[in-house]
Amino acid sequence: MRIVFLMVSLIILATAIMCSIAFGITDIPFRVVWESFTHYNTSNEHLIIRTARVPRALIAASVGACLAISGAVMQVITRNPIASPSTLGVNSGAAFFIIMSSAWLGISGMQAFTWVALIGATFSGGLVFLLGSIGRDGMTPLKVTLTGASMTAFFASLTQGLMLTDGRMFDQLLVWLVGSVAGRDMDQLISVWPYMGAGILIALLLSRHLNVLVMGDDVAQGLGQNTAFIKMFSAAAVILLAGSSVAIAGPIAFVGIIIPHIVRYLIGSDYRWILPYSAVLGALLLVAADLGSRYIAMPKEIPVGVMTAIIGVPFFVYIARKGRRM
Repeated sequence: MRIVFLMVSLIILATAIMCSIAFGITDIPFRVVWESFTHYNTSNEHLIIRTARVPRALIAASVGACLAISGAVMQVITRNPIASPSTLGVNSGAAFFIIMSSAWLGISGMQAFTWVALIGATFSGGLVFLLGSIGRDGMTPLKVTLTGASMTAFFASLTQGLMLTDGRMFDQLLVWLVGSVAGRDMDQLISVWPYMGAGILIALLLSRHLNVLVMGDDVAQGLGQNTAFIKMFSAAAVILLAGSSVAIAGPIAFVGIIIPHIVRYLIGSDYRWILPYSAVLGALLLVAADLGSRYIAMPKEIPVGVMTAIIGVPFFVYIARKGRRM
């Protein structure tokens, strides 16, 4: 049954991607979309499809999948139901490093930004876990969450301060900082795909171990699991996934919180299934959010990061309240 639901989800995702390619400020018939791949003729509609709509849809799907998987993994290794790259400072740290490298070092280009984002994600994530582990009781979900919120605010303040020193850079990067998949091309996506693929592969290979780790460190160690090893490679997967996502789309929030909870509600707590489902539903959420962002303020578009915040904030509050009752 899980396989059937996963296949249905993939079909819905493919449909959403087709709708994302066809609909927008300029609606394009599905027949023309198909012809742009089979009989490309450099017409305006074909150019819009090949150079703008297709990369945008694929980037949204890829980033949504990566953020959802990274959120699911982080919730296990921190034992925190509201953990995600955005809430633990990974996204904001990666974004700050990109802004800093652009402002101070003049670095540009997606390949360079990818490495910078990965370094920033590693630094901020490592700092959160280090500070959250200080004290007699070690790392606790509450300390990690509070530390992550502090680091998110800290890096966000530094980022805004840097951007205010250069009005031209502020104009160029403001939409990217909110989170957007518009204006990207396939070359940019191809440059980050190796890192996304590596992060997804590591997470999937660890899925069986995550099933044990979710029961707690003591139980996992009693069953012969090397918890330090599992957490280290899980953190590496999160850094690869979040860093590459931030590099191409900016710090999009809440996808990593929303999707893992929905998946666990639908199929249970087996991470061998949670991670694939999270990838598909995360991709579906971001593609749908990007499509919806084109119609809210028509003929203008709002960044997809605003859409995920509109969806995610109520869900975040619900999860937080549910967690307190538990």
